[in-house]
Amino acid sequence: MNKELIGKDVRDYLESIGLPRGDSYEIDDSGKRFSAGGQYGIEIASAQTPDVMRTMLKYIKQYSFKPNRFTETRGIFRLTDDDIKEMVNICLGENMGLVLSVGPRAFYDTSASARSEQGARISYRLRGMENVIHAVEDVKRAVSLGVRGILVYDEGLLFLLNKMKTSGLLPSRLALKVSVHCGHGNPLSLQLLQQMGATSVNVVGDLELPMVASCRKAITIPIDIHSDTPKSSGGFIRTYDVPDLIRVGSPIFLKCGAISSPAHAHLPSDTDVLSRIYQAYLVYQMIQRYIPEANVVSQEEICVALPEK
Repeated sequence: MNKELIGKDVRDYLESIGLPRGDSYEIDDSGKRFSAGGQYGIEIASAQTPDVMRTMLKYIKQYSFKPNRFTETRGIFRLTDDDIKEMVNICLGENMGLVLSVGPRAFYDTSASARSEQGARISYRLRGMENVIHAVEDVKRAVSLGVRGILVYDEGLLFLLNKMKTSGLLPSRLALKVSVHCGHGNPLSLQLLQQMGATSVNVVGDLELPMVASCRKAITIPIDIHSDTPKSSGGFIRTYDVPDLIRVGSPIFLKCGAISSPAHAHLPSDTDVLSRIYQAYLVYQMIQRYIPEANVVSQEEICVALPEK
């Protein structure tokens, strides 16, 4: 089937500047890897507190598999210093990565727009310069306590944090992960985010394999993608896509277990945690069954925290 009936001149120009001509229906294998040769990692999100993290680890050990990193999504400013220190130490002890999320965002402040149906799309972004400054302070506090992975929801903040890294005001090895809530899902947007300093990008979770393949052609940084989503984001489960997501999207992080939550940034109960880890284990089994030769991301590339100075 001819996929180029429309826009040949545009496609030719895209190709001339190193971008894909369109979605990659041939779905080529990715030849790209993490710097140490890994192809994929498994991420468990909603590790919102030290207690939640410990419960997750209890069930992870029960199922005898090893995810690569935890991500917290409610916000750094909802954690005490002692909480953050404890989360850092837990991850150091378990040899896992840690990503904490920027706290300030529109739905936490006084924005009426963010609470409206039409305005909800802005709800994770920052309104005004004072909120930008608050967000930077959130990041600085986490960094001072040993955190080296930050989940960013605002492109302007990404730009600023990267500037601060190059100026030596933030650690050069600080990972800046762009959230799915930014809503990016095409090669040009992802390439722009990489140029702005993103070290990984969480694409919208329902991208089809040809779309993922075209995104991979445009960037070298890892792609993060949900293997399942909470009901508020569609409530889908694409476990059987996982082997192909690794094949065409490498280097890739698979975010697993969100189907257990009614919404993002949810504080999970013990039952929710068990369901989340169970779903992640199903993904792990799928990988072992269909693509066991795939290499796992190395310890050096999972946002490893540092002990508090």
